[in-house]
Amino acid sequence: MTPTIASLNEFIQKIISVSPATNEVLLYRGHSNRSKCKLLPSVLRTEKLKNKECAILRELVSSHPEEFNSDYTTLDKLVRVQHYSLPTRLLDVTWNPLVALFFAINRNSGDGEVVVFRIKKDAVKFFDSDTVSCIANLAHLRREEQSAIDFNITDQADFNKQRSIDRLIQFIRVEKPHFRPEIIAGDLRKVVCVKPKKNNPRIIAQSGAFLIFGIADQLDGRHVPNITVEKISIDQKNKLRKELDRMSINDSTLFPEIEKAAIYIKESL
Repeated sequence: MTPTIASLNEFIQKIISVSPATNEVLLYRGHSNRSKCKLLPSVLRTEKLKNKECAILRELVSSHPEEFNSDYTTLDKLVRVQHYSLPTRLLDVTWNPLVALFFAINRNSGDGEVVVFRIKKDAVKFFDSDTVSCIANLAHLRREEQSAIDFNITDQADFNKQRSIDRLIQFIRVEKPHFRPEIIAGDLRKVVCVKPKKNNPRIIAQSGAFLIFGIADQLDGRHVPNITVEKISIDQKNKLRKELDRMSINDSTLFPEIEKAAIYIKESL
């Protein structure tokens, strides 16, 4: 059983003791209340959100199209709406364990935890990956279209002839006109790590990345190829907040927006 961490020194020692294999990278995520948090993107947590996924993105783009003028792919749009706390199939993670610790202690309700992800390097993709495009564009399919995909079809050509897959390919070709209609069935059921474009001040400040979920279940309690999970329990939140603040890990540095800086300054008076 993992011991509960109650100081910054203990946390750093624990993190140092977790060494990746040569074919792995480590990423982190913080939960302020471990009993209520699931390793599942927000849009996949309830039936209502699953049913509304294809409308959520369109609603915000329709209301504020100017905000998305520089977003050329569905992933770009998902990253932006994630920034505004709309439900997506993205799960925020970070390369910096101290950032994860901050999110584990930023609220007092419940015991916190830091999740350590061991991810095979093959499961780490850049923002322009074809696999990422295939998964991201699932967000444009209606729930019944996603459910209609028959993963029991073993012949790849026949798999790609399905109506839902043909529609998915149409969305992919909007951002990649020369994309071949050769989606690999297994790619749509993957969870992969995405290195996004560093064109967002919050992503830069938080050393951010994302896990993007295909048609998959939560990472808790199930085997996901190329990803294993370890959890570190966190206690003494007030003490840890003060210690992190001394290391310049706080609301002001992790949320570059001016209103966050103003709140931090006011509370520090």
